[in-house]
Amino acid sequence: MDETTRPGWGLRIWAVLVAVLLVAPLLIVVPISFAEKRSFKFPPDGLSVDWYVNLFTDQRWTSAIGTSILVGVLVTLICTVLGTAAALGIHRLGGRVAALATGVLVAPMIVPGIVSAVAIYSVYLRWQLTGNLLGFLLAHTVLAIPFVIVTVTSSLSTTDPMLERAAASLGAGPWRTFVRVTLPAIAPGVGAGALFAFVTSFDEVVAASFLQSPAIRTLPIEMFVSVTNEVDPTIAAVSTVILALTTAIVLLPAFTRRRSSQKASSS
Repeated sequence: MDETTRPGWGLRIWAVLVAVLLVAPLLIVVPISFAEKRSFKFPPDGLSVDWYVNLFTDQRWTSAIGTSILVGVLVTLICTVLGTAAALGIHRLGGRVAALATGVLVAPMIVPGIVSAVAIYSVYLRWQLTGNLLGFLLAHTVLAIPFVIVTVTSSLSTTDPMLERAAASLGAGPWRTFVRVTLPAIAPGVGAGALFAFVTSFDEVVAASFLQSPAIRTLPIEMFVSVTNEVDPTIAAVSTVILALTTAIVLLPAFTRRRSSQKASSS
């Protein structure tokens, strides 16, 4: 980086202060998750791992975790396939029709969550889709698929259309061209969209609060019920586990890219 474009110390200090302001409240849950007593007191009076044991042994929590993972994985698969297909169709349409189709498909990302949740609930009551797995899958797919469409469409806009034409001129059919040429080119966008879809489903709480029942609850709903009905530091243990996993997911690709660049430079 050129010296004229390198940020000054004032900007660096400000960036660090903003980062601390954003991260510090999240880190408070870590010591609370090791509290010895059933309390949210900070700092805790004593240390214990009882709440982590409770997290992985209590049927309420294990069921909620399993439901969230199952719904998240299925929604990710559905959204990745349908969203990629929709993005390809929009990319090939072009013009006003593509703009209209994009506006319709990404509307759930723009509409306030409570509005979407009430609309979904009113329709699902009539279709008897509340309180079951299918209802969760359909609702979360509607809410998560715009992220796949946006990321894949962005990747398609940067690909060279001549590559597909070249493959077709060499005798490759549409499916072979997609698998061998288009898909590798847009793979980063597809992967990012799949990650966003999983996070959206796993973290969604508004629509899930309308669709949940005593038989099926996602983890965010169980956390909400726990924090409103009782003092249970297990919710801090859940938050700590999620914080650790998301941090690892964010840092692992950066660490891998750095190792790859170091090996490339050394060779």
